[in-house]
Amino acid sequence: MTEEHSDTPIEPGSAFMDLLPVMECLLFVSSEPLTPSQAAEALEIGESEAREALKALQAAFEADRGMRIIEVAGGFQMVTRLEFSPYVTKLLRPPVQRLSKPALETLAIIAYRQPITQPEIEAVRGVNSDGVLKTLLDRRLIEEAGRKQTPGRPILYKTTQDFLQYFGLNSLDDLPAIERGEESPQTLIEGASGGEEMGGSAPPCPPATLPTPSC
Repeated sequence: MTEEHSDTPIEPGSAFMDLLPVMECLLFVSSEPLTPSQAAEALEIGESEAREALKALQAAFEADRGMRIIEVAGGFQMVTRLEFSPYVTKLLRPPVQRLSKPALETLAIIAYRQPITQPEIEAVRGVNSDGVLKTLLDRRLIEEAGRKQTPGRPILYKTTQDFLQYFGLNSLDDLPAIERGEESPQTLIEGASGGEEMGGSAPPCPPATLPTPSC
């Protein structure tokens, strides 16, 4: 017969204290709140004993620790302390991904001529834009803006709020000005080509610099 584990709360002792490091491991690897019953099953102890150990560990984590243990959703979970969130955010921030020159060219054309279709973009650039459009969509710098009411009803593209944040703009009115009549295809591409400076990091890093199109 399987021995029944007592659910009677126990007094802290050497055997009880030996549970705490193991319980800490269980909390660390658990992606969801760890319930006393799950802990009891894993450690082959009574549920009350597991709860007492979790509570004791929770109290131990209250002093001078970077982590704390909270009771949530019927279980216990190890979390980082709120005051250290800026450092955690910096560590977990995705690596900086600079935009390529073709992506900058395409983004500049969309920014100044939106909404615009892929054939219209390719007429300016002179090359296929399938790959760069996918990149810009994946980076959420552009989005679909309906379809143009012309034969084939091609998709229209426009810039997004993420585009504004990426380049530190409050609105599209803050785009570097191009004189009316000077907005030639070459002007847009030359403006984007200054883009070695335009590949800043994604928010919440400092905004990238949007080059001023040449006239």
